[in-house]
Amino acid sequence: MNVLAIGASRNIGYYASLRLLAAGCNVTLMLRSPSAFDSDEAVQKYVKEGKAHLVKGDALVQSDVKHAWDESSTLGAVDLILFSVGGTPSFSATKGFVITPANLVTQALLNVLCTMSTQSAQPKLITISSAGLTRSAHAKVPLLLKPVYYLLDVPHKDKMGAERAIAHIAGWKWNVEQDGEPQADIMGSDRWMDREGFPAEGSFKNVLVIRPALLTDGECKADKAEGKGKAGYKVQEGEPSGAYTVSRKDVAHFVADAALNRWNEYQNKCVTISY
Repeated sequence: MNVLAIGASRNIGYYASLRLLAAGCNVTLMLRSPSAFDSDEAVQKYVKEGKAHLVKGDALVQSDVKHAWDESSTLGAVDLILFSVGGTPSFSATKGFVITPANLVTQALLNVLCTMSTQSAQPKLITISSAGLTRSAHAKVPLLLKPVYYLLDVPHKDKMGAERAIAHIAGWKWNVEQDGEPQADIMGSDRWMDREGFPAEGSFKNVLVIRPALLTDGECKADKAEGKGKAGYKVQEGEPSGAYTVSRKDVAHFVADAALNRWNEYQNKCVTISY
């Protein structure tokens, strides 16, 4: 596949990109600082093989996203967009964990969605969200983790905005009465769906939203479980109760597996992944 990865300089996007590269995919990585991979032997191996392509750009700048799309398209039609943008949070005594800007994920995703119209065939789109975003979803967060999720309120509002945009283009029902609408400062305006190039409501069915449980830096259990009749992690539709933790490497394992082997099973779905 020909993959455009946005937000893959580290964590889930990085590990997933390495798996896709190992499977023979071409992966164009849009990075604010491509030099970050100068000493990364794993990535440089694929750069030298002509499989990994590093493009400088900021996902908050729509023209940069368009440029990354154009660069990826020189290798053929883009088959998959892997969107895993996320900020490095800092802690505020009054707000808990915060990111700058507070609508980073939502605005970056809107830029991606508004530039997809440059290609006639719909690519697969995988976005990384989070468990416990909305009021209805937060109610299912394990009791022991609720204090942690309260501290994540600011970045979660941002990811809820991204999920709202996906729900619109995918035609998924959004429970406004129970979960409300993301605020205009997250979405950019009250008429975010009218932005030029933004897909029409219900027009995009080639999407998978992944909601990881509380993320850890642990090992990939799925790799160790292979050949033993075990999955290593659980993947469930919607927002199940009792989702505690999952490692970033296991989420990356699922991203690659879903994109390469199980798309018919997960296309047009929102799933939670946890142990």
